[in-house]
Amino acid sequence: MAGKGKAAPAGPALLLVTANVGSLFDDPENLQKNWLREFYQVVHAHTPHFLALHCQEFGGKNYEASMAHVDKFVKELLSSDAMKEYNRARVYLDENYKSQEHFTALGSFYFLHESLKNIYQFDFKAKKYKKVTGKEIYSDTLESTAMLEKEKFPQCYFPECKWSRKGFIRTRWCIADCAFDLVNIHLFHDASNLVAWESSPSVYAGIRHRALGYVLDRIVDQRFEKAAYFVFGDFNFRLDSKSVVETLCTKATMQTVRAADTNEVVKLIFRESDNDRKVMLQLEKKLFEYFNQDVFRDSNGTALLEFDRELSVFKDRLCELDICFPPSYPYSEDSSQGQLYMSTRCPAWCDRVLMSPTAKELVLRSESEEKVVTYDHMGPSVCMGDHKPVFLAFRLAPGAGRRGQRHEKPPRDPL
Repeated sequence: MAGKGKAAPAGPALLLVTANVGSLFDDPENLQKNWLREFYQVVHAHTPHFLALHCQEFGGKNYEASMAHVDKFVKELLSSDAMKEYNRARVYLDENYKSQEHFTALGSFYFLHESLKNIYQFDFKAKKYKKVTGKEIYSDTLESTAMLEKEKFPQCYFPECKWSRKGFIRTRWCIADCAFDLVNIHLFHDASNLVAWESSPSVYAGIRHRALGYVLDRIVDQRFEKAAYFVFGDFNFRLDSKSVVETLCTKATMQTVRAADTNEVVKLIFRESDNDRKVMLQLEKKLFEYFNQDVFRDSNGTALLEFDRELSVFKDRLCELDICFPPSYPYSEDSSQGQLYMSTRCPAWCDRVLMSPTAKELVLRSESEEKVVTYDHMGPSVCMGDHKPVFLAFRLAPGAGRRGQRHEKPPRDPL
């Protein structure tokens, strides 16, 4: 490097992980061990100074029955050998399952490496930063916790799903003078493959659009200074079903099966025109059975990315690095079938790490200096439940986030 001057010292390494962990609490004996092993391997490979893990469906489908498994999982994460160098932590668990009005089943974990000196978390009530020390767990009524903002989406957003647990949790951090928001999000799913197939874009894409727009408006409103933001969670983004079916079944003929009593469409069968009228695809409310799953795995399924269109609505507000991993959902929950998709939904990139344009600047600036940005999924050949966790690893560029902190900047730390 002679003659080029001294390069700026590398900024702190960040690892942002999103994981829908609902399956882990339905089969903890088999799945949790796999999941934790793969998670620790990624942590070890990237050795972040700051690690954020956003979980959705924390506690599984039956939260009350899974509480013991929840406690064990949290204790393991906080005290395991693999995490021993992370001497500070903040854990926020929405465990208040008896409150249908507020329950989101979100869990947000933040781990700070012992070598990281200057780190602060924002108090939304006091409107100032506080230094992070020790390990603390917050649960039950997160509504009264000043260190985060939490909301469940109103019932009217998704009226057909009575017990929806969708919403978001927001925290704000300052590391090395760089302030940013981290938002854990869970958006609405496709309730029926048949309804999703009817229009392009689907009615469900419209519901997700509305909910995500609401979140983005909330995190840039006038109550607080603006900061760069990372939004990562289970967006439930789906491929445009009508276009995918048309492409996968170009030369097929469609048979419609109706219920005898209501005449309602209950099944669509797509058969090849020749080749003994072989069935290519069967579509029901909760069935998407395509005869050749390789199309979703070959070249990481990237041929289908052209049908991943839901993010385009937010192209001025949200950015994403190139996807080079296969659809993250719905994988088989059979612990011996790590690479097989279930035949319930069309595979899709539901789990994502998205960011504001200013946050992308932080990531790309650091990339130009260090070439250490990774956007990938975990456990490619191991069963980790119906979702594969997705992560973004990068280094903050030195002094990258100093703009826009006039009133909220934390005090100078002599350390």
